[in-house]
Amino acid sequence: MQIGGTKILTGARYVYLVAFFALLSGLFYPIITHSSWDLVISGTLILFVGLAGTVTIYKAATAEKHKKAYLIIGLAITSIALFLVYGAIGRI
Repeated sequence: MQIGGTKILTGARYVYLVAFFALLSGLFYPIITHSSWDLVISGTLILFVGLAGTVTIYKAATAEKHKKAYLIIGLAITSIALFLVYGAIGRI
């Protein structure tokens, strides 16, 4: 019983993250203005890239082995997310 409950909670966690990131990236803006959904989709994906980078940095702080590798990879992924944000707003 506990294994099935864990799978349901894990699935609910990811559904919550997708919904939160979609709202954070402006889900209602295209509905109100009848514009394109491209910015919402790209904004949500950029937030997931940033999340992956910060989770990897957290893993560097809590891991017993490969701390330096996790830190370098996490900072690189977070830098890519920052680059994508500047690309999305047109500064690059």
